[in-house]
Amino acid sequence: MRSAGVILNDLADQKFDRQVARTKIRPLASGELSRPQAFLLLGLLLVLAASLLFLLNPFVWWLAPIAFLLAALYPFSKRWIHIPQAMLGVAFGWGAVMAWAAVRGQLDAPVWCLFVATAAWAVAYDTIYAIQDQEDDRRIGVKSAALFFGQSIGLGVGTALIIMLCLLGTAGWLVEIGWAYYATLLGLALFFSIQVCQLRESIAPPQAFAMFRAHVWVGVAVLIGFLAGLSN
Repeated sequence: MRSAGVILNDLADQKFDRQVARTKIRPLASGELSRPQAFLLLGLLLVLAASLLFLLNPFVWWLAPIAFLLAALYPFSKRWIHIPQAMLGVAFGWGAVMAWAAVRGQLDAPVWCLFVATAAWAVAYDTIYAIQDQEDDRRIGVKSAALFFGQSIGLGVGTALIIMLCLLGTAGWLVEIGWAYYATLLGLALFFSIQVCQLRESIAPPQAFAMFRAHVWVGVAVLIGFLAGLSN
């Protein structure tokens, strides 16, 4: 579904991507891949994703169409709303909802904390990512959180990260997870503070990309924290 979402995004943004320095070399934008070829690959990926549903309980089947709808809406949200990263976060966060439903067969309070935390996290890291394209986005009229926050980008990203940490902490408290999990969140709070301080200065595109990529390790840390918290 992640790959299918990328194809949906590139299909919707083909004309925009041709006008942005960073994205004009993408297969669709450059003409290396045709739209029929992209739709064929999209269909294959969706069939593969749908086939996995048969391994899960029927409750998840009802949640799956929402996942597709959110993935399809995201590419167009940058035309309508000033923080399209929020729609991206909702799309990613729905994966947590489906995973919880697959394991528990129901939706409990902690999963909604995880859902909103994931959405807030996406707003933070994708706003950092969008710094790379600020000038091109402004020129072609594409909306992004980086443009919306402007000089207050550190405040916007910091607020999203605080929401993320608070909700992850609440989810842990609701399931009575161990202290190692909270120690991990404390460490992440320090890391986030460093990034927010960096965002108070002018950030070059390569630096923004490096900051964005560092969030891969945030995900790894949260996973390790979860596992460590469950064991103590």
